[in-house]
Amino acid sequence: MQVMVNKSKCVSEEQRRLQKFALFRNLIQVGDHISVIGHATRTKAGEPTLEATQLPELVSPCMEQVPEKLTDAKTRMTERHVDMLVNREVTDILRLRANITKYMRDYFHSKRFLEFQTPILAENAGGAVARPFVTRATEFRNRDLALRIAPELWLKRLVIGGVDRVFEIGPAFRNEGVDATHNPEFTMCEFYSAYTNLPDLVKETEELLHGLAKHAQELISTQLTTLPPIDLGRFVRPFKQVEFIPGLEAATGIRFPKLSSEDALPELLAVLKLAGISVPGEVPDSLPKLLDRLAAVYLEPLSFTEPLFITHHPACMSPLAKAFVCPQTYQLVSARAELFVGGRELANMYEEENDPEEQQRKLSAHRSLVNEPNGELGFANNLAQGQEQMPGQEEPTPTEEAEPDEWDAPPLDQSYVKALDYGLPPTGGWGCGVERLVMLFSGANRISDCLSFGTLRNVVGLSSEDKAVDKDMGSR
Repeated sequence: MQVMVNKSKCVSEEQRRLQKFALFRNLIQVGDHISVIGHATRTKAGEPTLEATQLPELVSPCMEQVPEKLTDAKTRMTERHVDMLVNREVTDILRLRANITKYMRDYFHSKRFLEFQTPILAENAGGAVARPFVTRATEFRNRDLALRIAPELWLKRLVIGGVDRVFEIGPAFRNEGVDATHNPEFTMCEFYSAYTNLPDLVKETEELLHGLAKHAQELISTQLTTLPPIDLGRFVRPFKQVEFIPGLEAATGIRFPKLSSEDALPELLAVLKLAGISVPGEVPDSLPKLLDRLAAVYLEPLSFTEPLFITHHPACMSPLAKAFVCPQTYQLVSARAELFVGGRELANMYEEENDPEEQQRKLSAHRSLVNEPNGELGFANNLAQGQEQMPGQEEPTPTEEAEPDEWDAPPLDQSYVKALDYGLPPTGGWGCGVERLVMLFSGANRISDCLSFGTLRNVVGLSSEDKAVDKDMGSR
């Protein structure tokens, strides 16, 4: 075979490398995934750098152009993955959430708590008074099932069964409104500890919050640098405490009537009217809701300067908590406390009612309190969950509560009352919304920023768009 060698057409190894480098430089774009072999070094400015010793290899190209900026609120939610690529703060908040959850798990494990997963789908939503999501299962066609509102009653059954320290971090569902701090699907952390009283729960909360603040600040100062620094001075222990009834009496200048009487609601409304004190919004139709409204006006704002425990709520507000007569006010109050920071409720804790007859009476009384004569709900407990409006829609102010729709209070969980017959030891219970903690330590103003794909409005909007695209493509 004849061979022709032309010097001008022969390319050296160096030239080939230059050609490959030029080709790589022209092909690569923002968003591509590449494989690099090299060694770690630092630039003259001290920036950590990987110095390549071989030409990088393209392993996964980006087929769409990644924008330099993304500010449209609707696009940021419907294309969350793009938002994460462009706005590092989005990813930093979600990374902080993951670290907060891990810290809490490690904390409870270090205290010898056992983690359990309790039923999410059951016949009774359990725990708090709120509107549940109701569905049907093919296995039980004639029976309504509900997504859980809280894991509380299941976890207390475990304590009855001999698990002295138990906790769960998992989803909860409430079929109610969506706003800047509430979402129908959210994550709760609850723990129950036998032979633990209210002062123990308060100390445990202070220790956990102090540790979380310190841990979050370490992450923000080293890794999650787009997030604002945390003022650790706000979380110096002990936190401020104010008792519910004495605090309201001092703030309003009135003396409350006996709140455990049947006529407490009209009597309290009359006292407020005589004192010239108006209640914001419509007149509450139940005593618990009126008391909750007064606390929101006169007590909760005290938490804007420092963390605040509101303690010893009137017994009518806490049907699952132990109650006693306050020696100062002679009112029937519960061994309960709520933690507020920046005007938002973070945690709820109390000594659990373990007398089955008393628990039956309290649940029956509370059910009649929260329902109007026509069966409509009068009061709902929105403990520490999380919710927000879609971009472009009118958004409620942070102080507005998402009002529940008309519905009957759920039936009493008689199986739980029956379980108490086997003996629940003196137990302290605690619950908080994980999204609220993430909002606190990340500086986020909306719960949607703390959820991987935003609120239910965003998720449903995204699903609707996907269906529209599929239908459009199918018609072509």
